[in-house]
Amino acid sequence: MISNQILQSTIEGLKNITRRELSIIEREGKVIASTEESKIGIFIDGIEIFIMSQAESQLIQGEQYFKVFDNGVPEYIVSITGEDEETYRIGKITAFQIQNLLIAYKERYDKDNFIKNLLLDNLLLVDIYGRAKKLNVENTARRVVYLIETEVDRELNPVEIIRNLFPKKNQDFVTSVDENSIILVKDFEDAESADEIERIAKEIVDTLSMETMSKVHVAIGTPVKDLKNVSNSYKEAKMAMEVGRIFEEEKNIVNYDKLGIGRLIYQLPISLCKMFISEVLGDVAVEHFDDEILNTVNKFFENNLNVSETSRQLYIHRNTLVYRLDKLQKMTGLDLRNFDDAIIFKITLMVSKYMNYKESFLY
Repeated sequence: MISNQILQSTIEGLKNITRRELSIIEREGKVIASTEESKIGIFIDGIEIFIMSQAESQLIQGEQYFKVFDNGVPEYIVSITGEDEETYRIGKITAFQIQNLLIAYKERYDKDNFIKNLLLDNLLLVDIYGRAKKLNVENTARRVVYLIETEVDRELNPVEIIRNLFPKKNQDFVTSVDENSIILVKDFEDAESADEIERIAKEIVDTLSMETMSKVHVAIGTPVKDLKNVSNSYKEAKMAMEVGRIFEEEKNIVNYDKLGIGRLIYQLPISLCKMFISEVLGDVAVEHFDDEILNTVNKFFENNLNVSETSRQLYIHRNTLVYRLDKLQKMTGLDLRNFDDAIIFKITLMVSKYMNYKESFLY
């Protein structure tokens, strides 16, 4: 339900307005939030009698108590010191505020559960539309799933940070998957372009990075127009995140629509990858190439096989670069100055990287 942190923040705000000390007690009688720090964690003697009674409020030894209900059952008790009419009024207002918070959080909780089950394909088609209607979730809105990974301490509450980015959209849903993953199901107008979808991803990265001072990665699924297809966008975002982790480590935003050749390699069976590596390199393994050679090759690819520009950026003589390319040719039989050979070696490096990633999960 409502976190103790939210309850504490709420009554502290009310204290600033009313100048009265307030506490919130759970059903077992334990004080879980209070403007008087010494009361937090203690148990209130005799409160269970009030909880079991039919009364909605009661004055006990100078303290006024007010019930907050969830489906007709007391969920919280609001406590305020004082016996006068003004104290009673402030206590009722506080209980009313907590009641509204409880309703809002319960609605969000129900929607979160619905979205989680939708993403994980845990719902039958008839259940999807039935529950969506009950929760006022539109069936045919254009939606995109963003998968957000961060190593943020949960005390910083990155889920709330993301929710606060889109406060006015009642068709946007934010939920956590595990300790490091957050899912945003974002509603878009039909007219909004792919650039706008990527802009949202950049806004998420910039905001979370600034607020939490940590690395953030975002993967984007493809837009879907039917609620039942949201899980497909989620699966695409998951795949994009993993492909990005393998082939584009330097990027913090990866779009499923722009995975390139990494998408093809990711779907290859390991046996086929081993066969390809053996065919291209024979007895040589990518691990046999030292960092100097690999850095040279990567820079050579970045500069579209331009020898002069590559040697300039590496701060080496042109002949030194040629020597390194000749050395690689002797080891592999591939001359990277030849476009076809360069393509083969580029794919070989990517396939090897993919194999190492997959095999790392086996040990």
